[in-house]
Parts: sequence; C-alpha cells; structure tokens
Amino acid sequence: MNKHKILGSLILPFLGLLALFGGLTARSGSPSADPSLLPEGNCTVIIVGKDASTDGSIMTTHTCDCGLCDWTWRHVPAADHKPGSTRKIYHVHQYKTWPPSEGLKWDLYKKDFTGLEIPEVPRTYAYHHGMFGYMNEKQLAIGESSIGCQKKMVNSTPTPKLDITMLTLLAMERCATAREAIQVMGSLAETYGYGFNDDGEMLAVADAKEVWAFEIMPVGPLWTPQGGKPGAVWCAQRVPDDHVSVCPNESRIGEIDLANKDYFMASPNAISFAVENKFYDPASGKPFNWKRAYAPSEGSALSTNGWLSRLWRFYNLTAPSLGLKPETPNMDLPFSVKPDKKVSVQDVMAMTRDKCQGTVFDPVKGIGGGPFKNPNYFRSTRTICDNRAEYTTITQSRGSLPDPVGGLVWISFGPQDTSCYMPFYAGATDIPKSFSVGDHWVLSRDSARWAFEYVDFHVQPVYAAAVEDVKAAQAKWEGEAIAQIAEVDKQAAALMAKSPKKAAAHLTGFGLNNAQNVVGAWWKLGDDLLVKYNHFSSYDVQKRARERGKPEWPEWWRKAVKAFEILMAPDEKK
Repeated sequence: MNKHKILGSLILPFLGLLALFGGLTARSGSPSADPSLLPEGNCTVIIVGKDASTDGSIMTTHTCDCGLCDWTWRHVPAADHKPGSTRKIYHVHQYKTWPPSEGLKWDLYKKDFTGLEIPEVPRTYAYHHGMFGYMNEKQLAIGESSIGCQKKMVNSTPTPKLDITMLTLLAMERCATAREAIQVMGSLAETYGYGFNDDGEMLAVADAKEVWAFEIMPVGPLWTPQGGKPGAVWCAQRVPDDHVSVCPNESRIGEIDLANKDYFMASPNAISFAVENKFYDPASGKPFNWKRAYAPSEGSALSTNGWLSRLWRFYNLTAPSLGLKPETPNMDLPFSVKPDKKVSVQDVMAMTRDKCQGTVFDPVKGIGGGPFKNPNYFRSTRTICDNRAEYTTITQSRGSLPDPVGGLVWISFGPQDTSCYMPFYAGATDIPKSFSVGDHWVLSRDSARWAFEYVDFHVQPVYAAAVEDVKAAQAKWEGEAIAQIAEVDKQAAALMAKSPKKAAAHLTGFGLNNAQNVVGAWWKLGDDLLVKYNHFSSYDVQKRARERGKPEWPEWWRKAVKAFEILMAPDEKK
C-alpha cells in the first residue's frame, strides 16, 4: 500500500474523532459564550421538598468548590450568655487560608475583626460548620452557591461588616427555623451592611417543615450606615413541598409576589433599588423579575457549550418527562419542578456525582477523556460533580423526629466521584479531630481529607477501571450507614425522653465511629489502587497465581496517537 494511503487510513479515523470532539464545542451552529463572562463557581445547591423525598426529609446540598480553600470542620457547642454581652463580628474570607505553621483558619480569622459588636442573644445553639454553617441542633440547615450581581452593586470596601460566611454562622447560633434565619440574616445585613468579601450569594435555608431559596446582594460602594438606607438587598422564595430545585451559581428567583407571604420575603428595597439604579423600569409594563434585574445570566446549556449545563441537567435528571431542552435559555427554566418520582438521599448522592454522562455534554465524548474515559482531562463543561471540590454536604431535616435526631449532615471530602458520604447528627456534640486539620500544600495522614485525595490521585491515570473499585467501596460504606440510620434514630429518640445527654452520646458515637472506619477504608483503598494499577498494569491480588494484566487500551486511541505522530513529524520523515 502506498504511503499516502497508509497515512490516510491513519489520519481519517483521527480526523473523525476530532470532528466528534469538535461537536462538543460548536453544536448546531450555537454561538459560543465568552467563558470570561460566565459564572466561575461550581458550587451546586440541590433542594428537595419534604413531599418530594422518599422519607419525608427536606434536603439541601453544597459543593464547596475551590481547589485551594480551607476544608476543615468544627463543632460549636451551645452556650449561655450574660445580659449585656456582645458578639464580635469578623470578616471571614471564603478563600483565604494560612500555612499550618501559622495556625488554623478558624483560629486566625479572628484577626479580621470588623470593629463591630452586636448584642448577644441569651443562648446560642450548637452547630456544625465548615466554610459555612450547615446544621444546628434545631435542624436548621444551609447550602450555599455564589450567584454574582450587577457590577455597580459590588461593595468591596470595609464599610459593610457582614459577609456570607458570618451571616450563616449567626443564623446557626440564633435561629430555630428557616423563616427566622432569613429574617435575621436579612435584617442584620440591612443594618450593618453586606459585602466586602462577597457579592451576590444564594443560600438554601431549610428546617424540618420547609425550605427557601434566599438571595442577597450588596448595594454598592457608596453605602454607609449613616445614610439611612438598607445595606443589602435580598429576596427569598419558598420551594413548594412537592418540588425540587437547584442553584448552580445562577440567580433563581424570578417574578415575585410579596403579597404572598407564605412563599415570598424580601428587603424593603427589593424593587425600589432596581428602579433607582435603572435595572428595572416600571413603565415598561413588564412585571418585576428579580434575577433579570440583579443577576442576569444569559445563555443556555447549549449556547455556552455546556458551561451552563448544570441547571438543565438537574431537571433532565429529576423530571425528564418535562422534556426541557438544553437550548432553552437558563433564565427561562422554572424555579422549581415536581420530580417524576420521589427522591432518596441515595439519589441526591448520585446527582452530586453526575458528569452529564450520556448527554451531548459528556466530557469523555470523542478524545476528551483519553483512553480511560477520564472526565477530568478536558474540562470544557461544568458538571454537578466537581473535581476541585473541597467537600460536599447533603443535609436532611426530618420533622418526624426530635430535632437532635432528625437533623443530619452528610459530608464527603474531595471530588464526589471518588469520595464517600459520612453522616453526622444535629445532636452530635463532636466531629472527628481529623476533620479539623489539613492543608492543600502539606500532606498529612492526620487529616481525613488527605485519605480521599490519596484515592482520587490513584484513580486518575486509569479512571474508567479504577473508579469502579471506588464505586464498590461507596456502595458498601454509604449503604451500611444508610441501613443503620433507622436503628440509630429509634434508639436515640427513645433515649431523648429519658436522658438527652445519653442520646447525644449515642448520636456522637455513631458519627465518630463510622467516620473513623470510612477514613481508614479510604487510606487502604488508596494503597490497593496503587498496587492494582501500578505501571499501568492490573495486578489481581485475589488470584493465587502471581500474574498481572494490562488495562485495555482502545484501538481508536492507538490509531489516533499514530496519526498524530505522522501529522506532527517533519516533512522529510513523512
């Protein structure tokens, strides 16, 4: 066969692959959005109403996406405070960390005192927190997603004293219900100003009865508390009990009806601020639309080549019968939907691990995933699962049980697809010490997070094969925890009536023991993956014969490599 025919037989399949891959970046003539104008975050909040879940629990999630942030967790005990005492307010930067040699973030952040002290409440509730407050002893739960705002609204000056982290901690300390938390956070932000470290933010705020989407934004760099105007603009919309919703770093609240107090709350300037700043013209005849006024996010899953795919994908997973199209502008997608079937906590875990598999936005289509279909190689889309995640939370608030028993926060460290969810009750009085230490730049076997990083690192080279080992481990450990929850609930609820202290010890012991076992299992899993896939081989340690195999390298990959070599070779060698 002549040289040109040989070259053609190699290059044509390669060009076909490139064409297939190119389909991921120029579909159906859709315009490509400028990535610099699209949201940077990847923290996805999933919301499940009580009548939309299989067990009557209200659920929220948060993916703490960063890749360089603090991942540590703390338990803060309840406390009584003397009359006249005050609560210091600090600026807590979401992304700032310190080297371990200098100390831990949740000690050092107190160097950023704002100078503001507010009246303390007689008693503050116990709660668990990471970057934000997530669950308190009253089953108040929170999930967070940054949503941005109009540029002129940003206030990076130190005049506003409250940022989103501080607001969530105050809500955890002071509030027993979602409505109370929204009113407290909103009122404090109006009085003392919101911004500095943060701009537009969304919080899913839940209790055992209902869940709300709360969105808050600064009001510009010229605001001062002496001006007499609110130092923030905010709005909240309740998710219907039989619905699910999602926030993927985009404002979700649209038209609002402030007369319907059962479904809407807002600051007094919610509409007037938009009018004053020409974000909304009442003379237009159009109804006021919160997200279009304050945080418009133009584009669709299709027009942004998958960058804005998470909103569409969530509805595609939970309510496929609606037939929502990826070309539908995100601003036109509904605030919430009724799912085709009720959602379990296992379903939510699976959704947090979703990477648009089997869709036009699948990151392993074409050659993007390499020979072992690794969805992290070519990050052309933003999926619900995030390989930069510090941790992910799933909260459950369950009205059928006493508050310390009904509340659960599930924590997984690192990327969701290679991690494991571990449950902690609202009434637990401690979390593992290994959760409170660790840093991206210093490997530490005392830090729980590094066990999951260790596994994730050993999955990446032969992803398609190694992730199956992880899935088996997830099924075992998450399955066992879920299976035990009902019995732990029963025993703790019975103890609550006799001795709340013994109930707390029971709940705490369950969480600590399970986490210790899971973290140990993940260190061992990392060792096992290192051995099993060492040298791009496959060592089957279960077989008595000491033999090794090879992961299958697809034929298309071999041809593509050969074709690329010929294409890139100097002319005299072709």
